Amino acid sequence: MPAKLSTHVLDLTTGRPAVGMVIQLLRTGREPALLKTVTTNADGRTEGPLLDEEAMAVGGYELVFHVREYFSGRGVECTFLDQVPIRFAITDAAAGYHVPLLVTPWAYSTYRGS
Repeated sequence: MPAKLSTHVLDLTTGRPAVGMVIQLLRTGREPALLKTVTTNADGRTEGPLLDEEAMAVGGYELVFHVREYFSGRGVECTFLDQVPIRFAITDAAAGYHVPLLVTPWAYSTYRGS
């Protein structure tokens, strides 16, 4: 598996990819930094990896999924969740990391995918 960080989002209220969700990638630690802001495509994925082989680095990261904005844009009331932050560590910069989000307006789940 090539070294990269990727994600995808599934809208479990429809059973389909979450199209148009805004996601921010931040580096955490002593000097936190916003690395990029992306929007999911028709497959609920980002265009290309969030971090490619050259950008992969050991350290702490956070993905912030803009859930309320996504559901509100589809006419779905989302009064419980706003932004969903997922903090994780990259411990092997030569490995692949996939961090998906399965989400409804009331709950979410994630895991380290392949």
